[in-house]
Amino acid sequence: MKTTLRMIVVIVLLAIVLGGIFGWKYWQMQQMGQQMAQAQPPAPVEVVELEAQPWRPALKSVGSLRAINGVAVSNEVAGVVSKIAFESGQRVSRGDVLIQLEDSVDQAALAALQAQARLANETFRRYSDLLPRKAISQSQYDEARANYQAARADVAQQQAQLNKKTIRAPFDGVVGLRQVDIGEYIAVGTPIVDLNMLDPIYVDYSVPEKQLDRVQASREVEVHVAAFPDRAFTGKIEAVAPAVNESSRTLAVRATLDNPENRLRPGMFADVRTLAPDTQRVLTLPRTALAFNTYGDYVFRVVENDQGQTVAQRTQVTAGRVRGDQVEIVKGLEVGARVVAAGQLRLRDGQAIKPVDQDGDGKSATAAQPGGDSSGEAASSETTPEAQG
Repeated sequence: MKTTLRMIVVIVLLAIVLGGIFGWKYWQMQQMGQQMAQAQPPAPVEVVELEAQPWRPALKSVGSLRAINGVAVSNEVAGVVSKIAFESGQRVSRGDVLIQLEDSVDQAALAALQAQARLANETFRRYSDLLPRKAISQSQYDEARANYQAARADVAQQQAQLNKKTIRAPFDGVVGLRQVDIGEYIAVGTPIVDLNMLDPIYVDYSVPEKQLDRVQASREVEVHVAAFPDRAFTGKIEAVAPAVNESSRTLAVRATLDNPENRLRPGMFADVRTLAPDTQRVLTLPRTALAFNTYGDYVFRVVENDQGQTVAQRTQVTAGRVRGDQVEIVKGLEVGARVVAAGQLRLRDGQAIKPVDQDGDGKSATAAQPGGDSSGEAASSETTPEAQG
């Protein structure tokens, strides 16, 4: 019993001694940290002021571009290519000749049929004059009229056959690379050249069925393509599919885009944003002002401590949607809050700072925010986790 009591006393004494030692060391470290903080000069940082900015919500989707009219021009009749009337990549108009097939035999056949038709016409006219005088029978007149009509039909048929030897552009557009050569015999249905109407152009994409209320005809869309990452192409929804795809539970949507410079081409991958009809006002910050740790997103607010020093105060925030280089702040900050715009990794909570602008003149900088008019909003985009799903 006494031995146990002695052990307990010894353990308690050791705990007291060790706790005192660790407490002393911790106090010394705190003092050293405060001295170092006081000795370290304020870190220069760029500062942005949180403001409410116009924000147009958008539904993000992916899709592809397709021509309003796009075909592989081919021939209806076989023949030998005698003339090519276009260059690869050329703009053509509806009715322009693309290629001509050798047609001398068809021209001769047409001439013979036209001669027969003229003879039948003369015979029919004479019989028409003789019939009132009872010089011919009604059956002879009917036969002459039928022969004339048949001759005209033969001429029309041969003319139609001859016209097929001339392949013309079915609509305005731009031709691709020609796939036939002069003197080449081409069978029926041989691809000659691709023809696409590029202005305007369609963008086809799909959205989840739960977003049906956000995709309506005439609603504005904004499209970005990899070839022109800094440019937004705008248009309007042309039509929405009447049925939902049962396998993917998505809804097909088609929008029309103006493409006067022919920069958009069929087959391009497109990042599509369907813009909401109304503009909201939300709190935004540059994305560079936002940092992340295991507890979530945070920023460094610019505040004054009890000693009147300007210091960086770590503040947890809730971030929302993203639009370009701006991010929405849903919770944690209020309008007018000053926040460090960049360089959070070299700051610590409570560190003295010196707000400067880009010129280093000691004034706090206000980051450029998105434009406030509708045209500026239409040229920007945003994403939400719901829309990405």
